[in-house]
Formats: sequence, C-alpha cells, structure tokens
Amino acid sequence: MTSENITRLFDFAYYQHAQFPRAHAFSTKYNGQWHALSSALYLEQANYLSRALIYLGIKPNDKIAVISSTNRNEWNILDVAVLQIGAQNVPMYPTISAKEYEYIFNHAEVTYCFVSDKEIYKKAKKAAKNTETLKDIYSFDEIKKCKNINELIELGATLDNQEEVEKRKDAVDPNSLATIIYTSGTTGVPKGVMLTHHNLVFNVKRATEFLPKIESDTKILSFLPINHILERSAVYLYQYLGAQVYYGEGIQQIGDNIREVKPFVMTVVPRLIEKIYDKIYTKGSELTGIKKKLFFWAIELGTHYDIKGNNSAWYKFQLGIARKLIFSKWQEALGGELEYLICGSAALQGRLIRLFGAAGVKIIEGYGLSESPILSGNNYRTKQIKVGTVGVPIPGVEIKISEEGEILAKGENVMMGYYKDPDRTNMVLKNGYFHTGDKGEIDDQGFIKITGRTKEIFKTSGGKYISPVLLENKIKQSRFIEQAMVVGENEKMPAAIIQPNFEFLRAWAERKEMNTNLTNEELVSHKKVIKRIQKEIDRANKRFGSWEQVKTFELTSEEWGIENGCLTPTLKMKRDNIKSYFIELYNKLYTS
Repeated sequence: MTSENITRLFDFAYYQHAQFPRAHAFSTKYNGQWHALSSALYLEQANYLSRALIYLGIKPNDKIAVISSTNRNEWNILDVAVLQIGAQNVPMYPTISAKEYEYIFNHAEVTYCFVSDKEIYKKAKKAAKNTETLKDIYSFDEIKKCKNINELIELGATLDNQEEVEKRKDAVDPNSLATIIYTSGTTGVPKGVMLTHHNLVFNVKRATEFLPKIESDTKILSFLPINHILERSAVYLYQYLGAQVYYGEGIQQIGDNIREVKPFVMTVVPRLIEKIYDKIYTKGSELTGIKKKLFFWAIELGTHYDIKGNNSAWYKFQLGIARKLIFSKWQEALGGELEYLICGSAALQGRLIRLFGAAGVKIIEGYGLSESPILSGNNYRTKQIKVGTVGVPIPGVEIKISEEGEILAKGENVMMGYYKDPDRTNMVLKNGYFHTGDKGEIDDQGFIKITGRTKEIFKTSGGKYISPVLLENKIKQSRFIEQAMVVGENEKMPAAIIQPNFEFLRAWAERKEMNTNLTNEELVSHKKVIKRIQKEIDRANKRFGSWEQVKTFELTSEEWGIENGCLTPTLKMKRDNIKSYFIELYNKLYTS
C-alpha cells in the first residue's frame, strides 16, 4: 500500500502496517504496566469489531458515540471498526455534563455508545434515559452490569462476515461524512462539525511538511483528549509516519509518563506549557546562593533567544554554559529526548517560545479550528518561523483577512457544515470561504497573527474598542496570575476578573512571612496580595494605550475549571459563564 492509496481515515492503519509493521504501534498503561498493541493486532481486532457491529445491525451512516476519560488503544480500534463499515464516529468530551451527553445523543441520533470507565458510564446511562435512538452502552473497562467491548471483539472473531466488512469498506467514499465533532463552545449549545474522510486525510498529509522528521522508531506521548481535533489529527499523522504512540495516563501523571516514555515530540496546549514553566520557575525560586543567581541568569538569557538560531557568538557561548548548568535539568525533567512541542488551541506567550527554544525544545505554534483542523503553522524545516504568529498557511490552504479584520479560510480541510443546522452553516460558509470568527493580520512575509475573536472585541461606553485577548495574554505572563478575563463592554473602563495562581501565591506568601494557613478567601482579600497583583497589572498595562488599560480588578477565591462551567474542555474561557458565576465581583468592579 502506498501513500496515494490513503483516501479514507481507516486507510492510515492499513498503510502503517504495510509500511511500518511493528510490535508497538500503540501503548497504553493499564494498572501500572504499559501494554503494547501491534499494528497487526490493531487491524485484526478492528476487523473483528466491525464484524460484530454489522451483526448488531449497524448500518452505513449510523452514529456511534465514544467517550473516554483518557486516550487508549481501544479508541483507535473502535475508530477503524466504525469508519470502515461506513458509520460515523461521534467523539465526546468526558468532562461535559450528563445533560450535554443527552443533547448530543439526541441531536446526532446516536445508536450505540462506548465509554471508558465507571464514572463516564454513570453519566451516559443517566443521559440515555431520555434518548430514543440509543440502543446500548459498551465499556472499555470491566464494569458490573455493563457490556464490554471485548465481548464484541470475541464475537466478531467467531463470525463469518468479513466479506461484508470488505464490501462496506470499498463503498466508503473519501468525500463522505466521517465524524461529527461537537464543539465545546464558549457560548450557546454545541455545534456538530461535520468532517469528511478527505477533509482530515488532506490535512494530515499536508501537515507533515511542517513537522520535524519523524522516524519509524520515534516515540510520541499523547495525552491531550483524542476527541479534540488537534490530537486526533496528530494521532492519524503519527500512524502515517510510522511512529510509536504512547498514551499518557492523564495530566496528573504527565511528568512520570514523560520520564518513562522519553518522547521526541508531544502535542500540547499553551496552558500546559505555562504550567510546566511555572513549576520549573517555582523550583528555581527555592534555590539559594550562586545556584539561584545562575537560574535567573539563564531565564533572562533564554528570553532573548532567536528561534532561527541567528544569535551572536557571545550569546551562543553564554547559552552553552546555561544549557550545561541549568537547561540540562529541564531536559531531564522532560525525559531527555524531547525536541518538539506542537502547540495549538490558543495563543502562546512569545517569551516561552524563546525560553523553551533556548532550553533545546522547539515549540511549533499553529492554528486551526474544529471546522478546519490545521490551517497554518510555523515551519522549522524551512525556517519559516516567527514568534507571535501562528505561522504561514499549509500547502493547499488559502487565508485572507476580510474588510472587518476577520480571518477567512479556504481549503479541502474545511468542514461540510454543521449537522442539522443550515442557518449556522450559512453564517460561516460564504462565497467559498470559512469565516473563522477570529480577528487577525497577515504581515508582508505571509505570517498570520491572531488578534482576538470577533465576538470578544467590545466597545466601552466612551466608544473605545478593546481587544481583551491581547490584554489577558499580557496579564497572564505574571506568575501570580492563573486566569484573567478583561471586561468592560458598554462600561466606562476596562477591568479584570482574575484567578490567582494559588500555588505560586502561597509560596510567595511564605517567603514574605505571611500566615501560611490562610484560606483562598483570606488570601485574595489580603492587602499585601492585592498590592502585589496591582503591581503585575501595572506592568502589563505599560504596553497599552490609556483607554485600553485595566483600571481595576477583583480576585476570585475559587479556581476556574471545567466542572464549574468557567472553562471549556480545551481550557478556553467561557466568558458569559464566568461573568454570571462571579456576577457579584463584576458588579463590584463598576460600583465601588
């Protein structure tokens, strides 16, 4: 099988086995032990499962939901099994509510659902009570009173209907619907993004030109939710290149998994990079004497690193010392082999790209949406890289800026539309272009810069336009601040609701000999804390005009998360939710 033969998503698995047959195609950690899935067993179990699904009555265009709290081998087996018989995979975030499960089950008319574990099963079962089309739920884990995916695989091994599987497979058109991805959305009900096999195959093949050379023995650590289009596209890409994929246990175990797997590349979101840096910085702050001075010298040096490598001889000499004495410890903590981080989903602070580059880890920042998975990226191969941008369009994708400043995209990776929603589809697909909802600029070298969301830019009562994202990104560079939301629409001035970085704040409070037993509520109302946060706000404000600057702020004692509805599953802010959740603080901003 050749690369040209890959026209449907399940073809990647067959191509992988033909070109890179291996014992460790995918590995998942179960009960503390890594378990490998060979490329041969991967296809064998996928075909058994396809047979069983046909036996269950699954027809072409039926919708199969999959909800997993972690990435695991079963996800890929199920994906191939569903897609090659002409059905569609409807991946769902594990962190959304049972009510949202219910909405998607009904809207997509899901016939079967596969879940990873007991907690997900409970939510899915609750949602199923008000769902007419859902026939049954199967699990990956062994759960009492729940049917298991292995029962279907074992059943498929006994069935003599592989001929029907092959017939279904041959009938799958590259331009037919492959998956419906329900966007987490920052407002309103989820939208079902319809992507074809060709949308994603085109994207994966073109995106390889922006990646470092990945050999067949390259190790990848995957831990971002595979239902997220960035990670899902990446996993298809890894199969295409024949890499070994290891599925991490979750964000809490990421440090241990990195040291065990020693990956060459990982896909990440900005928040994770920020958290890694915060932990490193906190440890450095605890050093004393010459070690502490060297640590902060290396940090300062790193922020001036030229990611194209155009540094002076004197800078390179100093960097060599910094890498040997300080940055080598960073590499050890990141497994020792990590060279690239593929970063998407939101804007990343430029100083972190320089700093990690100085430490020997290149960050490839790109841009895409569920509706058009990978649109652009920075390219280290061709040295088409620029800090503060999301790179240049991938081959075959056209990007332009509308008169209103909105980013418009055209390409074979753009979705078919929103499922059962022609009105919203027509709002974003106009004259052959997808209207992304992002505002941006393209410089004279073709680099794209995201400047905000069209719906997020607001006007104060004085008629001044404010782009909150630019302010927020600058404010969040502070180690004291975990989250920041700039508000002020139709108000007299911009203000901010801020969630402190409580871990760092407590460490700082201890150094300042404050009471270390203070609750979060007591911390955010403490005069010293407020004064220190004000200093951080003043520092951020310097980059902006007087009308843009944050004039006042309030601190939240509660952390913003997915569970309380403040963040989407991809850790983006739900602005309306945050405002209503902290409405008393918002009112205080403009009444005090």
